[in-house]
Amino acid sequence: MEEKTIVCISCYYKGYDFMEEMKKLGNKIILVTSENLKEKNWPWEAIDEVFYMPELKPSVWNLDHLVQGFSHLMQTRKVDAVIALDDYDVEKAALIRETFRIPGMGQTTHRYFRDKLAMRQKAKDSGINVPEFTAVFNNDEVNRFVDKVPGPWVLKPRSEASASGIKKITNREQLWEALNELGEERHLFLLESFKPGDVYHVDSLTFNKEIVFTSASKYLAPPMEVSHEGGVFRTKTLGRYSDEFKALDEVNAKVLSSFGLIYGATHTEFIRSKDDGKYYFLETSSRVGGAHIPDLVEASSNINIWREWAKIEDALLKGKKYEVSKPTGYYSGLIVALIKDKEPDYNEFECEEVVKFLPIDYHVGIVYKSNDATIVQERLDHAAKKIHAELLNILPPKSKPSS
Repeated sequence: MEEKTIVCISCYYKGYDFMEEMKKLGNKIILVTSENLKEKNWPWEAIDEVFYMPELKPSVWNLDHLVQGFSHLMQTRKVDAVIALDDYDVEKAALIRETFRIPGMGQTTHRYFRDKLAMRQKAKDSGINVPEFTAVFNNDEVNRFVDKVPGPWVLKPRSEASASGIKKITNREQLWEALNELGEERHLFLLESFKPGDVYHVDSLTFNKEIVFTSASKYLAPPMEVSHEGGVFRTKTLGRYSDEFKALDEVNAKVLSSFGLIYGATHTEFIRSKDDGKYYFLETSSRVGGAHIPDLVEASSNINIWREWAKIEDALLKGKKYEVSKPTGYYSGLIVALIKDKEPDYNEFECEEVVKFLPIDYHVGIVYKSNDATIVQERLDHAAKKIHAELLNILPPKSKPSS
């Protein structure tokens, strides 16, 4: 089978399973990454060439220079696919595809998976529940929204990954102070009603517009809460026959279909309102979930989302059939927390439900699995109490998340 050339773009150290699988499938891999990631332990045996981009600020590259560099690369290499390995890279990859007419998601569709204002408007127009929201371009529109929709509200960046840069606003004065502080960057934000409730994430694989795999999970400590208040990040998978899973599976399918996704991996978040019990769309992204969520998914299903995404890309490039393996039906849980020591003592966390301890500097990271959802919950609760009591380190929220 003909070797294809795949360019992977990543401003984070991630996607190693994807690149390894793509190489195993007989392809050439070119990595474009940030200069400050040179020393990371990339899967060098899978990477044929690497190019580095200087960062103007965290995750931000000069896009004109990226296009110029790519034009030189294209003179001697035929590029078959461009893959964004992180949320921050989706825009970069879409620009490259459109400029050099490389197949894949272009800039119009990418906005539904990157721009929170565009995705909310698209979801609303498609009949999907979303929290009340408004753009903040126009002063009168903002005031009308505040008059109509009771606080608190959330001021959100339109294009940040994770819960980075989000502010909870409780009154009009605080809102206008926050908007004025944004200055020339005000148009890059949106305002949304704050809905208390349980937050969920749905991680999917799509092939030729058909969702071939879905995992649904519930955050026990939502990313926004951890990002702003510090603490312990926890999430657990839902049983495939539960009412929660069925409802999330249905609304996730509606989102991906409405947004025009043709293939790839997606990570989508919903909130179930405490007030009315309905599921509301929060955001989606055309990439694998961060914060070690792929480890959670693999523990419960035996499906490695990174590797399956590589197989999907390979099948499409080479006109082959693709079929995902039948998932296993375990329950799994994930806990990650910032700690004071570089390496935790995991001896005290040992138990038969541990799938793996995640090697992250200055963090505790544990993945559990069991046939019994109650046991997973107990393990997560026990670990969280121990971490809070003995290990936890809380830093002020950073401008750039580490997922």
